[in-house]
Amino acid sequence: MLTFKHALAATDIDPSAVCLLRHQDARADAGRNPYQLFLNDRDAFDEYQSAQGEKNRARLKSKYWASFVGAPNKGTMFCGLYACRFIGVGETDYERPAQRGIIDRAGTYDRYELTRLPALNDYSGLLFIEWGDGFRSWIQRKPDKLIVELHRTFKEPAFPGHLAFVLPLSEVAAIPSGWIDALRSVKGIYLLTCPKTKEQYVGKASGEDGFWGRWQDYISNSHGGNIMLKGRDPSDYQVSILETVGSANESELDALEARWKQKLQSREMGLNAN
Repeated sequence: MLTFKHALAATDIDPSAVCLLRHQDARADAGRNPYQLFLNDRDAFDEYQSAQGEKNRARLKSKYWASFVGAPNKGTMFCGLYACRFIGVGETDYERPAQRGIIDRAGTYDRYELTRLPALNDYSGLLFIEWGDGFRSWIQRKPDKLIVELHRTFKEPAFPGHLAFVLPLSEVAAIPSGWIDALRSVKGIYLLTCPKTKEQYVGKASGEDGFWGRWQDYISNSHGGNIMLKGRDPSDYQVSILETVGSANESELDALEARWKQKLQSREMGLNAN
């Protein structure tokens, strides 16, 4: 079985000098998570990497960084190898590339100088590894990660279809742009399920941006304005689509929503208040 360590062995880089980073940011603005920055704006992606929290300084201390991003369906995509040099604490206010308008104040973050290396550059965006279940452990030292996919050319995963779409909200921010367009294009009824409490919530997507626009409310404030979700512990709700509509007015969508609430008993055994 081939691992990322085998790939490193084909270069003149010592694997023990490499730190592996898996970037994934559930707080990112729509279309600006690390996966999308890497695909659409490499300079912004490198800028995103170059500023890191002070608390991670010891863990990030390494001669080289092997950068990966969280891809759709929990994939881990290789972005490139970088020579890394710690510069020091950031001396100016810094606007986060993934969160426009969010400022890290001078003196509160670390700065790194990153130089993209030619080694393994041909595999950038094409090589996928098995990171393991510890996605929260986004900084790791062991390069013996199994290579699970290697493509000849980059290709976004095909949209699974509206009724087959099932993802945790934390992963919705990282879906391909083609998927976003598909979710924006239709309205309908969706389902949130809470892995902590095993409860469910039926809602409707009736705005101009369809399902995508509605789910951004949950990603930005965790409850989307719903009374029953306010004040609850944050949870990574799973989201799925129950029904899509081609053209329907607000009252027709209300009727469909009420029907699904009745079918799933989400008022009696869920999080719907009405």
